[in-house]
Amino acid sequence: MGAVRVLVVADTHIPDHAKVLPDVIVREARRVDLIVHAGDATRAAVLETLASLAPAQAVIGNNDHSDVAAWGARESLELDIGGTAVGVIHDAGPAQGRARRMRRRFPNARVVVFGHSHIPMDLEVEGDGLRLVNPGSPTWKRRQPYPTYAIVEFGRRIDVDIRSMR
Repeated sequence: MGAVRVLVVADTHIPDHAKVLPDVIVREARRVDLIVHAGDATRAAVLETLASLAPAQAVIGNNDHSDVAAWGARESLELDIGGTAVGVIHDAGPAQGRARRMRRRFPNARVVVFGHSHIPMDLEVEGDGLRLVNPGSPTWKRRQPYPTYAIVEFGRRIDVDIRSMR
């Protein structure tokens, strides 16, 4: 079985902070096997657009309207992606204690994807085997230098590429 290529986005905040998905996200979505949205799509239309380009899974964020849940987003997800256990949640809480909280929440996960902070991250937790991935936001960079998203390839290895939209 070959690698599974996944577009990971979070905090798109459409239509609040952008009117539509950035072109680069649409292009990337057409080239992946799966899309994972880690919450704060804001409206279901964003998820509908993504799902029209590739299979999509999503969790509910604190700014999502009720139509996001009606679309099928859940509070959290546990996925098997290319044989890798992946947990997905919007808010992983404060940095201090995050790895322990995520290990308790997703005891079998090798990777936990989250959003909320808009701070891109790819952190391997020393001694645990857990990897924490936050793609940042492709539309609302807050205090980050650029908007970001991630491409993750799940195969023999897990390759996380957080991409800046300069």
